[in-house]
Amino acid sequence: MRLLDWRVVGQLFLKASSLQRKRATLTVAAIAWGTVAIIMLLSFGEGLKIQLMKGRRGMGENIAVWWPDETSKVWQGLPEGRPIRPRMDDIEYLRGRMTAASGVIGEMTSWSSSMTYGQTTITGRVTGANWEYGEIRHHFPQAGGRFINANDERDKRRVIFLGDALAEDIFGEVKPVGKTMFVDRVPYLVVGVMQHKMQMGTYKGPDENGAIIPITTFSAQFGQQRLTNIVFKARTAEDMPLARQQFNESLAAKYRFDPTDEQVTGLWDTVEGAKVMGNIMIGLQGFLGIIGALTLFIGGIGVANIMYAVVKEKTREIGVQMALGARRGWVTGPFVLQGLSYTLVGGVLGLVIAMILIILLGLMPVEGNQALEFLGKPTLSWQIAVATAGILGGIGILAGYFPARRAATVDPAETLRYE
Repeated sequence: MRLLDWRVVGQLFLKASSLQRKRATLTVAAIAWGTVAIIMLLSFGEGLKIQLMKGRRGMGENIAVWWPDETSKVWQGLPEGRPIRPRMDDIEYLRGRMTAASGVIGEMTSWSSSMTYGQTTITGRVTGANWEYGEIRHHFPQAGGRFINANDERDKRRVIFLGDALAEDIFGEVKPVGKTMFVDRVPYLVVGVMQHKMQMGTYKGPDENGAIIPITTFSAQFGQQRLTNIVFKARTAEDMPLARQQFNESLAAKYRFDPTDEQVTGLWDTVEGAKVMGNIMIGLQGFLGIIGALTLFIGGIGVANIMYAVVKEKTREIGVQMALGARRGWVTGPFVLQGLSYTLVGGVLGLVIAMILIILLGLMPVEGNQALEFLGKPTLSWQIAVATAGILGGIGILAGYFPARRAATVDPAETLRYE
């Protein structure tokens, strides 16, 4: 279109809009409501996704947990049903053979140890673990404390690291670090308290309710050499299949069982769990997006209906314009521009309202509220913004195009008889 054509289209559009203010206001409001709906739904979905992924990482990333079991296959003349019971020295044996793993740790667990400070006694879970446990299982200490270290394990020191909930139950308002407490009447120095974390996965109970001591100290106090379970961390998520294979083959070679015996080699692979959760979140976000898009589409239908009504009202006027030599673009342009403008103005208004709501909801505290901590806060990402803008643009163009096409097909002679 030439510059003159654009000027004419703009003048006709402004004139039509000024005569239909009430209709334009209702149309913009409908689009704004649809925009708020789709952005809020997708933002809540994004916030839930971020929170679930954060909770999944609370137990550790790219780790696998194995528990001892019995063989279910005959192997090299040995019968099935043999118990496989790894011991503490098997950890170094596995570390030397699992090149795809960045860490291998063992655990020994006492489920009903008494933990005492002053007049308070709690019966709970105490785990003996290698010093690398803190990094692999994301037991990060609060300020002023630390996790058990290599010297603690080597020297069999009586030091203990507490989960944050357990520390509060035992010590109350007293700061635990540096204090001496008793584990089954044996004194231990508290060296750290775990930072609070969201944890979606667990295999012994929430980490916040447990205590960690060096595995060598645990073995000396409880007279135990057998491991309750083994945890290993793959170097990357892609290395997990190889790490699992190396684990199975290494353990099978030492204890003489079939490395394909799934009953004894079965474990919890968090990498596989992460894939499943990722697929679930994609499906959830898609579902929320469809609901929001349908809400916005209904608003688009309202725009299209209004534009059709405008064409119907102006049929005689359009016919006269075309009979006097008006270009087709002069007729169709104002309708396309009108529909697109209503949609974009409503979209911008809805985006502003949604952003204000997201900011206000983001100011709400979630600590201490398990429901809000699980759901997370609505989060507006660039993917959501692009998707919303694309839907709005498509609706605006379609809502203006079809009525404009109808206007362009009007026969000037027929409009004189149109009622």
